[in-house]
Amino acid sequence: MSAKLQRLLEKEAQLKAQIQQAKAAERTLEKKRDTRRKILIGAAVMARVEHGEWPKDDLLAMMDGFLTRQNERDLFGLDGDGADDVGGAQPEAEPQAKGKAEAGKKRPQGKKQARMMPESNLDIEAEFNL
Repeated sequence: MSAKLQRLLEKEAQLKAQIQQAKAAERTLEKKRDTRRKILIGAAVMARVEHGEWPKDDLLAMMDGFLTRQNERDLFGLDGDGADDVGGAQPEAEPQAKGKAEAGKKRPQGKKQARMMPESNLDIEAEFNL
């Protein structure tokens, strides 16, 4: 192999490494932007609830239908798996999920039992460990 070809191959490897680093940096930046957007959306929703512009019951009903992980449901004071309806009656037992594909499916949204929410930002921060 000629010296010129060797230098070009080395340069190609360096360029590929630089491209990978640039792509990784862009992914990291986009993930940070996405996280910031989610934080701002949450803050806007919490402010509307705090000022009475959006009913707390509606927020909790939305979260009850959206959250499936128990540790996340606990953050909002939601018990169970989100299958309760407004009257508190338990629906018929669903068959066990088969495999990972079925286990990750979201539950259908519907009317959910209302939970109490904190009255101020300080209460919200304390309740959600912010």
